[in-house]
Amino acid sequence: MSLATRIESLVIRVAQEFNDVRAKAGNLANLNTTDKSSLVAAINELQTAVLSAAVINDEQVSATTAYSSNKIVSLLDALKTEILGGADAAYDTLVEIQQLLQNGTTGLDALLAAVNNRVRYDAAQTLTEAEQLQARSNVGAAAAVDLGNTDTDFVTIFEGALV
Repeated sequence: MSLATRIESLVIRVAQEFNDVRAKAGNLANLNTTDKSSLVAAINELQTAVLSAAVINDEQVSATTAYSSNKIVSLLDALKTEILGGADAAYDTLVEIQQLLQNGTTGLDALLAAVNNRVRYDAAQTLTEAEQLQARSNVGAAAAVDLGNTDTDFVTIFEGALV
């Protein structure tokens, strides 16, 4: 192989490497920066923009300031505490609440049964004699049968007694 052939092979190989580097770097014209003269210039422009974009200020956020990550985590923790309202660890995630509702509804069933065993004031109910007696006893009421005929015309009786 001649020297010229070897140099030509080297030039072709070096050109392939240059093409790979250019492909990885991309077309500078496609940069979203003002300075497109080099990647270094574009990165420096980006760094300047990032550094001047916002200042960390945990006391007050404005158009030119932002909370630190620690402040954001603190605010999220406070929100979580407020949402949970002191709930036990067994109830502090939606998944745990879902599992409890799906797997163990005995407490909920007991609560619903207790609610269903109440005297209603918003709808008619059919109660057994024992249930009626207990409800009257609880509120100190008399049974209708103990009151006698509520349609009695006492004026007529009074006037009749005057004669």
